[in-house]
Amino acid sequence: MKFWTITKKELFSYFNSIMAYIVIGLFLVLTSFLFFRTFFLVGQNNMREFFGLIPYTFLFLLPAITMRSISEEKKSGTQEILKTSPITGFDIIFGKFLGALMFLSIILLLSLTIPITLSYTGGLDLGVIISSYLGAFLLGASYIAIGIFISSFTKNQIVAFLTTVVILFLLLLIGQPYITFMLPNWLIIPFKYLGSIEHYNNLIKGVIDIKNLVYYFSIISLFNYLAIRKIDN
Repeated sequence: MKFWTITKKELFSYFNSIMAYIVIGLFLVLTSFLFFRTFFLVGQNNMREFFGLIPYTFLFLLPAITMRSISEEKKSGTQEILKTSPITGFDIIFGKFLGALMFLSIILLLSLTIPITLSYTGGLDLGVIISSYLGAFLLGASYIAIGIFISSFTKNQIVAFLTTVVILFLLLLIGQPYITFMLPNWLIIPFKYLGSIEHYNNLIKGVIDIKNLVYYFSIISLFNYLAIRKIDN
């Protein structure tokens, strides 16, 4: 499993730079502050507001992590060394994807202090919490796959970051009601399905539907495949 070597290298490289700590700190501080600011006003013991913030925090934080995935290799010239070694494009992309996915898992695990704290107040729906974390994990994984794919096109990390943010924002946007209401009826359903927010909202409501899982696994598989093809060419 040659990809596992790249996975470990990728994960350790995050924590060897200040970026990882900034991303983790910003995520925990922003989401916790914004959530608890309204939690006591709403008076409902659920985490709907917390999970509602995640697509927008991930929109900027995860591209900051993936922007260097391939761009840095291209800039330093190590991509050419990797391509001439026994390591395949699959090993490179899947290793980097898995490393970023582990980093995402650490971020989400650190946020478990919130539901643990709320559980002492009673009435917290464990099933909805699990479904919501699954939604956050899948959404983040799809963001990572797209970010790594974009990173494979440029040596410039800032270009990779900004391009990824724009694409992720469009995916969030196209499924929103204020966009779909302007469309002809025959386009509404396809746009809602293509938009990432519709599937995520279903999961944070506690609805684990096969079509939502298929959507995210399709996005993840497609962009990882495209990135592998780009690396191999």
